[in-house]
Amino acid sequence: MPRPFKNRKIGGCFKADYYKPRSVPMSMLSEVELTIDELEAIRLADVENLYQNDAAEKMNVSRQTFGNIIKRARQKIADALVNGKALRIVSTGISYSDSMQRCGNCGLVWRKTKQEQTNCPECKSSEQEIPDDAFKEEFFFRGRKRRGNGRGRENN
Repeated sequence: MPRPFKNRKIGGCFKADYYKPRSVPMSMLSEVELTIDELEAIRLADVENLYQNDAAEKMNVSRQTFGNIIKRARQKIADALVNGKALRIVSTGISYSDSMQRCGNCGLVWRKTKQEQTNCPECKSSEQEIPDDAFKEEFFFRGRKRRGNGRGRENN
């Protein structure tokens, strides 16, 4: 029996979920799927230049798991760039986004839309925290349910 999936923190606010080579029609492209966890690992390791231990701590995973995630992410990105494939960002598994905030002044709960957003949108207070109820199941990123390309099972 596999180990249960550990919740991973996603701290980045990503603006796009699809990248493709310029002037190539979508119908002619194959895709590489990059998970939101892998994108977060790329952000922490390559954009913020964090050591693997520090980045793993931020994502709430072990250093070894972080190393595996970043290795997969770099392989997928290299495949997309070298072979001219589209790159689709997907949310799979369960990942907690610490972009959810609660104002310490007025109690408003909101999701940050920009990484730089630091004040409550209602009362403009800078006192904020991650609310306990942010760990409820409805606030987790869930993976897409895959649907087959065929007609399904046919009764014979």
